[in-house]
Amino acid sequence: MQSTAKLRAARISAQKARLVADLVRGKHVEEAIEVLSFTNKKAASIILKLLNAAIANAENNRGANIDELYIAEIYIGEGMTMKRFSARAKGRGNRIFKRTSNIFLRVQERY
Repeated sequence: MQSTAKLRAARISAQKARLVADLVRGKHVEEAIEVLSFTNKKAASIILKLLNAAIANAENNRGANIDELYIAEIYIGEGMTMKRFSARAKGRGNRIFKRTSNIFLRVQERY
């Protein structure tokens, strides 16, 4: 039994979020929750919320056993980029890119 959860336009760059996703890829759900709760990164709290949503989807919609779940797939793609300008000297401006990411997480039962 597998279940998914998606988060679009998370306000973190995909490069930073991938560092945290690599920590939990393929791990058992309980171990992943433990790792994410003690990781000192912004992406860890975002992925932890998404993992809890995927677990709830698996339990309520699919009737899966929580003790058998593991993270089958997690990948992070780039979302839209908000472009802003910052004022500089002599009437110039610098571009600021506020990057977002799309996070996809799939949990599955291990038999």
